[in-house]
Amino acid sequence: MSNIVIKVENLSKQYRLGNVGLGTLGHDLNRWWYNVRGKEDPYLKIGEENDRGIKGSSDYVWALKDINFEVKQGEVLGIIGRNGAGKSTLLKILSRTTTPTTGQIKMKGRVASLLEVGTGFHPELTGRENIFLNGAILGMTNQEIKSKLDEIIDFAGVERYVDTPVKRYSSGMYVRLAFAVAAHLEPEILIVDEVLAVGDAEFQKKAIGKLKNVAEGQGRTVLFVSHNMPAVKTLCRAGLLLENGEIKYLGTADNAINQYFKKNEIAEGYFEPGKFSSDEKVIVKSASIQNQKGEQTETFEVGDDLTVTLILESEEEYVEPHIAVVIKSNFGAVTVANTMLDGRKTGIFKKGENVVSCTFKNLPLLPQEYFLSIGIRENNAKVFLTTSKEIGYFVIVTRMKDLGIEGEVAERMAADSVSPLIPYEWNFGNGDIKKFNLFNNVKR
Repeated sequence: MSNIVIKVENLSKQYRLGNVGLGTLGHDLNRWWYNVRGKEDPYLKIGEENDRGIKGSSDYVWALKDINFEVKQGEVLGIIGRNGAGKSTLLKILSRTTTPTTGQIKMKGRVASLLEVGTGFHPELTGRENIFLNGAILGMTNQEIKSKLDEIIDFAGVERYVDTPVKRYSSGMYVRLAFAVAAHLEPEILIVDEVLAVGDAEFQKKAIGKLKNVAEGQGRTVLFVSHNMPAVKTLCRAGLLLENGEIKYLGTADNAINQYFKKNEIAEGYFEPGKFSSDEKVIVKSASIQNQKGEQTETFEVGDDLTVTLILESEEEYVEPHIAVVIKSNFGAVTVANTMLDGRKTGIFKKGENVVSCTFKNLPLLPQEYFLSIGIRENNAKVFLTTSKEIGYFVIVTRMKDLGIEGEVAERMAADSVSPLIPYEWNFGNGDIKKFNLFNNVKR
């Protein structure tokens, strides 16, 4: 017996842009006339790819185009891509809340979906009543739902409000209860969109743990859409990358994440070259991030080296200015390479272009998203030559379990922690590499 539970074949979805209903009667009649003659819909030929960043000439776009993939029982498939890539449209079709233009889907088992805040809930009903309503929609008996009721309420953490109409819930409470219902009412297939981002950090970690249990412990199938790459890395083994409505990669989650960052060139797109002004005497013309192999990338594993290479243009010559490169997480600064603190001398910044690189050695950073910023001051440290600005972005994608961190509490604590003890070295372009290792200053 085949263990394929989802099979998508030649799936496409076309939308018409502009005012809904304007001129559609003529289009409908034209479609009908082609259909009775056994000919293909004429409007399927004229749609453009769904690139939201360019102006097109057609009123029709393909939100999805020729999508083909299979998902096995117990598999967790991570679906990633830029905003507008077609992720939510795909999930809506799989959830049967909208229909495809062409193609077909074959699915085995009950499907529970969490697509957006409020999906499947009636605002006038209480939390308890909505639990029973959703269970009934999934085909469960009252007794089956009652056996799960206490577990759902406890997981959602909304016991005090469970007999209050959900229209009075905050968006976070709504999502907590909706996820708890979807995950506990034993669907064979669970579809989860980015809606989990609405919940607080504690609930997101809890939800990820539950999804892992649903897939690994119960053998159920999960489709997971998220922009949180560490969560995708932790939860998923398979990955599907969408771009402008088409599949650009289908394979392992690790490779899908790497392809995603390569396609989007996060660090380059994130950075904007500076302009000379009264506050900017030295401008950053370009910033790039490389690993120990010299490859430009935004994905790193724990223990990798990370090099930030900067091309700086100086309005005039400066002797031994101070430069700082800071790694920040969502919780604030993690560590800094700062010549004011370590006493390293930058030499002379000549008028025109200067190349400076800073390598953080053996990154002991836990799996999270991080940002890089830079600041440059005159030698007296009083005047900024470059005001503090963010120049790039990277993500540590190592799995927690590969670090020996397992269990919900341990993973939650690790995800809320950072390590600032990172050795680094400066290269000021004159062949003299200055190394600095805070560990050497620790007395044992």
